[in-house]
Amino acid sequence: MSGSKHALNWTTLLIAIPVGFVASLVTLAFRGVIDLINRLLFNSDSEITVAMHVWPWIFWPLLVGAGGVLAGFFLRYAVAIEKQETVKTDYLEVINARLDAVPTKTSLFRALSSIASIGSGASIGKEGPMVQLSALSGSLMGRWFPQMRNSDIVAMAAAAGLSSVYHAPLASAIFVAEIAFGISALQRLIPLIVASAVAVMTMWSLGFRSALYPLSEALFQMDISSLLMTMVIGLVAGLAGWLLIKLIARSKAQFGRIKSLPVRLGLGGLAVGFLALISTDILGNGYEVIVKIIDGHYVLAGLVGLLVLKTLATTLSVGSNAVGGLFTPSLLIGALLGVALAQMGVVLHLPVGDTLLYAAIGMAAVLAAVSQAPLMAMLMVLEMTLNSSLLFPIMIASVLASMVVYRLQSASTYPVVSNHFSRSEAKFDFDNMRVDQLIIPGAALQPEESVGQALAVSSLKRERYVYVINSAGQFLGVVSIHDISRKVLSQEITLDSPVSSVMDDNFPCIYQNQSMREGWEAFARVTLERLPVLNNPQERRFMGALTKTSLIQKAQEFL
Repeated sequence: MSGSKHALNWTTLLIAIPVGFVASLVTLAFRGVIDLINRLLFNSDSEITVAMHVWPWIFWPLLVGAGGVLAGFFLRYAVAIEKQETVKTDYLEVINARLDAVPTKTSLFRALSSIASIGSGASIGKEGPMVQLSALSGSLMGRWFPQMRNSDIVAMAAAAGLSSVYHAPLASAIFVAEIAFGISALQRLIPLIVASAVAVMTMWSLGFRSALYPLSEALFQMDISSLLMTMVIGLVAGLAGWLLIKLIARSKAQFGRIKSLPVRLGLGGLAVGFLALISTDILGNGYEVIVKIIDGHYVLAGLVGLLVLKTLATTLSVGSNAVGGLFTPSLLIGALLGVALAQMGVVLHLPVGDTLLYAAIGMAAVLAAVSQAPLMAMLMVLEMTLNSSLLFPIMIASVLASMVVYRLQSASTYPVVSNHFSRSEAKFDFDNMRVDQLIIPGAALQPEESVGQALAVSSLKRERYVYVINSAGQFLGVVSIHDISRKVLSQEITLDSPVSSVMDDNFPCIYQNQSMREGWEAFARVTLERLPVLNNPQERRFMGALTKTSLIQKAQEFL
C-alpha cells in the first residue's frame, strides 16, 4: 500500500501510539484542574453533589451563577476570536471538514469557560472539554507528522481522549468514525482504535483499571417480560431523548435573547443553583449519582423526581451555552429512566428481574437517542459495565430509541450528524428519483417547418438543438443550429428548407421512467448539456428535456 496521506500504513499506526498517550495525559490534567478548584472552593475531594454542602444552602445559587458569569466572559472572548478569524473550533467539525488544525486560542478559552461552569456545578459533562483539549493536543502533534493529514491525527486524539474518560476504546473509536466521518471505514477506524487502546492502557497503568459502573456481576435474564421492558425503555428513552433535544433547542432560543454571554451563563448557573436547593444530585455531570442508582440508593419517587430535575438542569446549563458535554448527563437521565420504568414494572407485578440492570439499558438508549450514534452507545455502555449479558437488550433499546428520534425528525445534538443524515437522505432521494421529476420544456418543431424558424426558436430559447416531433407528438430527431448555419452558408439549403432536410434521427435520448442514476450514466456517455426525454421506447412521445445542470445541482445535496 502506498505511503500517501490517505492510506492506512504502519506509519499511521505508529503515530497513533504517542497521540493516544498524550491525549490520556491531557484528560488527567483537566481532571486535576477540576479537583484543584473543588479543593479551593469547597476544601473537599468529593464530587460537587456532596462538596456543595460545605457552603450554606443560601450560597448555592450564587456559586453556580458566579461560575456561569466567569464562564461567560471566557466564552465571549472565544466567540469573538472565532468570528474575527472565521475559524471552526469544535473538533468534530475540524475532522468532518478535513481542516488543517484545531484552533489553539479558542479551544483554550472554551476549556476555561468549561472549567468555570463544571467547577461551579453546571449540569454538563466533563467529556466535552476533555476531548476538545485532547483533539487540540493531536492537532499540535500533527505538526511533527507532515506525512499525515492533521485532521486524521485530531481524530485519533479525540478518540483517545474520549476513551480515557470512559475506559471504552472500541466505542470511542466508533464514535469518532460514526459521528465525524459519517462512516466506519476500516482505513480510518483502525488508527482510532490503536490511539484509544493506548489511552486506556495508560489509564490502567496509572491505576484506573476497574469498570466505570459496577454492573459486571449481575446477569440479565432473557425472558419475555424482561425483553418487553427493554422495548418499553427503548421507546420511552427515544421520546425522552427527543424531548431533551427539543428542550435544549428551546432553551438556547430563549437564552439567545440575552446578548451578553456572562449574563447568559450567569443566569443559567443561577437557575441550576436554585434547582440544587431541591437536590444537589442535579449538579455536575452525574457520574457519582449513576453509581448510587446502580447501588440501589433511590426509590421510585426519588428516581422520577431526579429525572425531571436533571433534565431541567441540563436544559438550563446547555441552553445557556455552558461549554461541556452531554454524554454523562444523558447517561444519568437514561439510568434514572431505565430503573424508574423497571420499578414501575415491579409495582405492576411484572417479573422483570434485577431492576438495577435496566440502568445500563436506559443509559445506552438515551445516549443513542441524543447522539444519534446507536453503535457507539451500545459499545460504550458494554465497555463501561463489562457485562456481556446486556449486549442483546442494549442493542434493542439503543436501536429503538435512535429510530424514535429519527422518525420524529429531531436533529442530533451533534450538528455534524444532522449533516450526514441530510446527505444520506439526499442521496436516497437521488437514487430513487425518476427522470420525469426534473423535466423542463424543450424547443420543438414539426418536420415540415423551416430551418429559419429553427434558428429563431434556438435564438429565443438559447438552445443548440431543436427537437423535431410529428403531429402525434412522437420524437423524430433533432436539428443542430451549427449544422443549419454551415449548410446555409455553403448554400446546400436555404432558410425556407424544411427542418427534416437537416434532421439527425439517431440522437441519444432517455425515458421518463428511468432512474436519476441512469440519467447520470446517459450524460456520462455524451458531451451534451441536455437530452430529450421520451415517454417509453415503444411510443417515443416527446416529454421535454433533462439538463446536466439540474442533475449536478441535485447531486450537490449529498456530495
